[in-house]
Amino acid sequence: MSETIIPAVDNRRWLTLVVVGLAQLMVVLDATVVNIALPSAQADLGFSDGDRQWIITAYSLAFGSLLLLGGRLSDLIGRKRTFIIGLIGFAIASALGGAAGSFELLVAARALQGVFGALLAPTALAVLTTTFTVPKERARAFGVFGAIAGAGGAVGLLLGGVLTESLDWRWNLYINVVIAAVALVGALVFVPTIARSGDRPRLDIPGTLLVSAALFALVFGFSHAETDGWDAPLTWGMLAGSGVLLVAFVLWQLRASHPLLPLAIVLDRNRGAAYLSVLIAGAGMFGIFLFVTYYLQATLGYSPIQTGLAFLPMIGMLVLAAQIGTNFLVPRLGPKIMVPAGMILGVIAMVLLTRLDESSSYAPNVLIPLMIMGTAMGTMMPASMQTATLGVDRQFAGVASAMVNTSQQVGGSIGTALLNTLAATAATDYLAAHAPVTAEVATKAALASYATAYWWGAGFFAVGAVMSALLFRRRGDGLSLSHAPRAADDAEPVLAH
Repeated sequence: MSETIIPAVDNRRWLTLVVVGLAQLMVVLDATVVNIALPSAQADLGFSDGDRQWIITAYSLAFGSLLLLGGRLSDLIGRKRTFIIGLIGFAIASALGGAAGSFELLVAARALQGVFGALLAPTALAVLTTTFTVPKERARAFGVFGAIAGAGGAVGLLLGGVLTESLDWRWNLYINVVIAAVALVGALVFVPTIARSGDRPRLDIPGTLLVSAALFALVFGFSHAETDGWDAPLTWGMLAGSGVLLVAFVLWQLRASHPLLPLAIVLDRNRGAAYLSVLIAGAGMFGIFLFVTYYLQATLGYSPIQTGLAFLPMIGMLVLAAQIGTNFLVPRLGPKIMVPAGMILGVIAMVLLTRLDESSSYAPNVLIPLMIMGTAMGTMMPASMQTATLGVDRQFAGVASAMVNTSQQVGGSIGTALLNTLAATAATDYLAAHAPVTAEVATKAALASYATAYWWGAGFFAVGAVMSALLFRRRGDGLSLSHAPRAADDAEPVLAH
């Protein structure tokens, strides 16, 4: 077997982007595509309302807790190999879930999806990081990737509605087999194999166990808060345990000879700001998908397909803003201006959504805020993701990429639990203050709960705007690369034939 160097102008790197984008879309949309299928799956398999959450939680627990391990494995055993293993495993898990004849098997399949998703997501971003090293090309590639990461949830809502209404809830899982098969062929042909130089580093087993347990406890704690409340002993116990484990992980990384996550990666000011921006965007963004979906279906009477279609203008604006931003604005303005600007747009969109009531119409009352939110996400996400992986030594590109996904996952978990809890409390308070409860009062209570969630979401974005404006360096200051040689300085990717 021989290896051929890919020249910098080889168009195959753009086909690599298509393959990587497919894998990322599959992982991201799977977090929402199953939501719309849940009622049909529950009727078919006969599980209770209390058990229903585990179809969602099983995926997020496995995915969130294993992301850093998945990223590090891609560094150790090779991006292409890890990517292919992730695709095959995700397809098998999806097929098992689609064929599930019991609640237990469906939960197990969703957890297995999460395991292989934790391999795929950081590896996909790492492949992009090490394939596109020319700044202009890198910006364009990350614009596409950032758009996919931001739009995947909305695409999942639309796809879930179409598949559930047109075919069967099981096709929300089977569709991954089709996507993975296409991506697998593309990966075998177009994804480059990186030539390794030097000794192969060892896996940090204690660090892996500590951070995986910490992330599991963190995601579980927030998920439990959503269903059983913040005052539940298990909620506080898991969150406190997560904090202790994270401290232990940091202390271990300071002394480990082969650290899982070299702290210089996250302590760099620009990269740290990027990770925090992705986390806050994930937390705030959740309010859009969850509560606008509730509003459209419960208040305006939309079907699942109509709900998914309602999000299409948001996706369009996200893709447009991502391309304009990464190709023209980010190179000129940098993340210090682009990310806060996106956060401010997020505040505006959330505030506009607080004005929705039972007499509001889709256009302009819902359409305009959704388009502004799409512009916001397209402005902040590509800039944050590109900055989060810029200047990292090639051998740590996987784990640096995993931190992006971890930030987004933790942000989503925080948003799920916190916004749901605040919204439920607002609804309860409204009902208590407007007894007796009639259908009209119940509708107004739901609207009050949505508005509460939007105001808090606006608060998340406002904090993100201030934080990103303060933390990101000015253009020209550059990244601190004393501990992390640039990926571009390493050898060119090579493709094994």
